[in-house]
Amino acid sequence: MAEPTIAAGFARALTDLAVSKGASRALLAEQSGIDPAVLQDQDNRVSLASYKALMRAGKVLSGDSALGLHFGEAFEIAELSIVGLMGQACETVADAFAQLGRYDRLMADIDGDSGPGSPRLVLTRSGGELWLVDSRKDPNDFPELTESSFARMVCTSRRMPAERPIIKEVHFTHAAPSYRAEYDRVFQMPLVFESTRNALLMSGETWLTQRIALQPRYVFGILSAHAEALLKELENSKTARGRVESLLMPVLHTGQGSMDTIAQKMGLSRQTLFRKLKAEGTSFERVLDELRYRLALDYLNGKKVSVNEAAYLVGFSEPAAFSRAFKRWTGTSPRGPRVSKADTGGTEPA
Repeated sequence: MAEPTIAAGFARALTDLAVSKGASRALLAEQSGIDPAVLQDQDNRVSLASYKALMRAGKVLSGDSALGLHFGEAFEIAELSIVGLMGQACETVADAFAQLGRYDRLMADIDGDSGPGSPRLVLTRSGGELWLVDSRKDPNDFPELTESSFARMVCTSRRMPAERPIIKEVHFTHAAPSYRAEYDRVFQMPLVFESTRNALLMSGETWLTQRIALQPRYVFGILSAHAEALLKELENSKTARGRVESLLMPVLHTGQGSMDTIAQKMGLSRQTLFRKLKAEGTSFERVLDELRYRLALDYLNGKKVSVNEAAYLVGFSEPAAFSRAFKRWTGTSPRGPRVSKADTGGTEPA
């Protein structure tokens, strides 16, 4: 089963908030195990376990026990994920929810309780009432995720024009924390702790027809294309090959991208990783070679670095070895005219 992940935009914003409250950025990175370089692109992914460690470290280092709650209050989803921007370009709230059903995994790739692939956030109707339910399993293992998500939704809904509040009541499966007074301040509505589910009671269904359209409609098409590409990348990352590539990427230049090292990071033995890759029709050596090839083309075609720098960045200790590999990949020298995948038939090295 693939490890749950969350968009790096959440981790970056949470880090910034904790730092603004006095936490050390270096210690946050060290205690969470999150490479700061990963946070430079909010569409990158970090493991949910690392994000949880970041939240817990942030609470301690900042001295703010209600950090998760304050995180939800401080940041709208459009600041954290492309999904929020897409929502702003939807015609109505109902349209936004429809997009959420498809793209919510770009925010947090967490299954609902109906099984693998099931949505985490579900609108349900019961006894004439409409509820938005967070159906993930074992929510009390990480209640800060619930409180930050719900605080964000409530605070965002409060800023929307409406004749009456969109959300009437909030239920939590976890017990009331020591900072219960902050819950009352942030939510400003009835709260139920130790409930049977994490859920928001909505005030009827008319709000679903409320117009949004904060962004021009053509923006939606641009964002959708990018979201589809991100969704494809996310699915690919769940394969053994995808996981190997994602772990190799940040360490290629260090020369520490050995099969043993990557297998250890994945929590697997070398032999188990070998079998998993073989079942996908590839090998560690091929994945490494193809990754180097793609990155080398990107670096050199974009004229971002020199040939020697490209050699270093893709893990070659000697420029001569890089030149031999590049000629094997493309049939040309890296110091000659730039080539692309299209020039080489659009294929990767065999």
